[in-house]
Amino acid sequence: MSIRFWMILPALFLLALSGCETVPPKEEAPDEVAVEDQGANAAAEEARARALEAERGFRGNPLDDPASPLAKRIVYFDFDSAEVVNGYRPVIEAHAAYLSDHPGASITLEGHADERGSREYNLGLGERRGQSIERMLVLLGATDRQVQTVSYGEEKPAADGHGESVWELNRRVEITYQER
Repeated sequence: MSIRFWMILPALFLLALSGCETVPPKEEAPDEVAVEDQGANAAAEEARARALEAERGFRGNPLDDPASPLAKRIVYFDFDSAEVVNGYRPVIEAHAAYLSDHPGASITLEGHADERGSREYNLGLGERRGQSIERMLVLLGATDRQVQTVSYGEEKPAADGHGESVWELNRRVEITYQER
């Protein structure tokens, strides 16, 4: 073989290598990666929050836990209505579950109304409001013996004065536990 061949051989080798293209590994689109990372981060954050809550968890009576729906003991109503607004359903469900799990517990549902309407009408409206919550509680697991309803009508306002901002605070049912 001639010297020329040995000089050309490395050049051919380099030329062959430069012609080969390596295919980079398929990468996910940046948006897909970001969404997956956000989902993983959210799941990890939720797991951490649950672990912390379990670690330092509330050790007292669930009725006293401010983070529990059981801490909410007032249900507000629309004007001249005894229909429970959907936003209060989780609160009522939580109280029903507590009553179901604690047969010795009992509550009084105190119905109230704003100052508009006659005294007799407002007493009746407060009674209907309490009864609507009572029906829900019993349907969700509480017993008739655990729930008592009383109406104060407009006699025990939560706020004094006139106007919608005051009246909406007075249209309510307060849940009061008798025994824990």
